[in-house]
Amino acid sequence: MSQREGSLDHQTDSSFSFLPHLEAKIRQTHNLARLLTKYADQLLEEYVQQQGEPFGLPGFSPPRLPLAGLSGPAPSHAGLPVSERLRQDAAALSALPALLDAVRRRQAELNPRAPRLLRSLEDAARQVRALGAAVETVLAALGAAARGPVPEPVATSALFTSNSAAGVFSAKVLGLHVCSLYGEWVSRTEGDLGQLVPGGVA
Repeated sequence: MSQREGSLDHQTDSSFSFLPHLEAKIRQTHNLARLLTKYADQLLEEYVQQQGEPFGLPGFSPPRLPLAGLSGPAPSHAGLPVSERLRQDAAALSALPALLDAVRRRQAELNPRAPRLLRSLEDAARQVRALGAAVETVLAALGAAARGPVPEPVATSALFTSNSAAGVFSAKVLGLHVCSLYGEWVSRTEGDLGQLVPGGVA
């Protein structure tokens, strides 16, 4: 069995022998993930700036509200085979666009005079959707296709629509959490794809 035909999970990350078109696709996808990691940092900063106090104040530590179907990368993520890491990345990336769209809709009500933030959220949803599709393409080319679509999270609707003071604060916290998860997952995807880039880019 050739190295190309061997099990993805049982070879070292730096030993793959890729076809030229696959190598180019991996590099392209890695570069996109790297770019979105930078954009995610900017989005999080911009989001915090628009929420008012106590957001952005020193020592402010909002609770991490649960999101159905999506959490941050687990500590054990880095120890998984590269194919499983990329499957988890693809699943998380597929869940993020709907959440980012929900945050944008709520922010349009809470901060209608923040067009830059609304545009950034819209761009983030579109870009993470493109990254997710690219990761799935890489997985399919490697013979390790993702395990099907992730259902859209539904447990956030009440928090995003409540107009009470508590509901507004919760919606802002939830939006912060979504923006943070966006950054965590695109950064994790960048790192995981880096393991496949010839030359061992981390």
